[in-house]
Amino acid sequence: MRGVEQGPQSRLPEGGVNLFQSIKTVSVEAEARGVELIRLSIGQPKGPALESARNAAADAIRSINESMHEYQDNGSPGVPDFARRFIQAQVDVSLTQEGIDFLPIPGIKPMLGLIPLACGAAERALNIATTTKPGYPTPRDWGAYLRQNVYEVPLNSENKFRFSTSNLPGGDLIMMNYPHNPTGQIATREWLEELCEFCEKHEIRLFNDAAYAALSHNPESSTLTEVAIRFSGLSWAEAFSASKLIGNGTGWRIGAMVGSADFIGDIKTIKGNTDSGFAAPLAAGALFAVENDKEGIEANRKVYERRLKLLIEILAGNRMQLAVEPKAGFFSSWKTPRKAFNEPMQSAEEFNFLMIERTGIVGVHFEPYIRYAVTSDIEASADKIDKAFKKAEVSYD
Repeated sequence: MRGVEQGPQSRLPEGGVNLFQSIKTVSVEAEARGVELIRLSIGQPKGPALESARNAAADAIRSINESMHEYQDNGSPGVPDFARRFIQAQVDVSLTQEGIDFLPIPGIKPMLGLIPLACGAAERALNIATTTKPGYPTPRDWGAYLRQNVYEVPLNSENKFRFSTSNLPGGDLIMMNYPHNPTGQIATREWLEELCEFCEKHEIRLFNDAAYAALSHNPESSTLTEVAIRFSGLSWAEAFSASKLIGNGTGWRIGAMVGSADFIGDIKTIKGNTDSGFAAPLAAGALFAVENDKEGIEANRKVYERRLKLLIEILAGNRMQLAVEPKAGFFSSWKTPRKAFNEPMQSAEEFNFLMIERTGIVGVHFEPYIRYAVTSDIEASADKIDKAFKKAEVSYD
């Protein structure tokens, strides 16, 4: 008797369950049992985009100008000079120098796989350093899909989640994310100067995902752009996004890159052959807000700063230990307790799932840390959050 024949199978290498899907599964199961969830896991702003952005986008989409409705490709005919203007509104240096170039992009995430390809990943295996442990995993994942040699630089409480050039073994490309997700750590001018000098000397291309740059709460925060333009021999690029800048613009998929002409030129080549550009009316809305509604953007930033202070006060008051003080964005990262509910904790995942099941507090575990976000109304949930962590009785002994 013939066995049961199997149909076509996946041709991808086996991988683990998606982190956020596993958290969602545990959360849904807890909710089904009657547990009231407090979702401190959500990594996007609540509500809509700023009204100023929405109104400008609405006006643009009603336009009869053909350029507003056509493929934008590597340019922005519907919104002239978008990339330079969008980035100039977010940095403190003039972007008129020779040797730099700009590129409009449909958000940062879809572009991250193009960065290694623009460095020659199709021809050979590159040595790529990433800030993904803990961190936003997409650069690491793209490196794995492209069969590159990925080195996750050491990031921890001891180095305050800013890696040292002494930890870099050389290589071809650094893909970093500052301000950093999930810790909220910033890049300072002094740290970036040392990194740029190192990369220029060793001919390493340097890329930064600056999605949270405009949400910095500390005056020492610097973008790569503000430093890299002074290193004429450096090959670099930095990406900016409207996703969190204009309130909740996560679904708009609007952003821009700036960098040395050689690196941006290579990215343009790959992008031009694989992508048709962003939606011009949404770009018009995002640009209007960035250039004309700084009060709205600043108001959102202040909300996150205030909520972070409140969350830290509550959790620290219940003996939770910060991994590092967040200085940007709406994330906070915490060391995983050794004990909770009078039980030993073996991992951040175990602690997170137990908190969900027994208290309804939903976080995101980035072993050995756990991330809590403040995109929701922390003030309204403050008492419940406090009671949940009192119930957990965490300990690091």
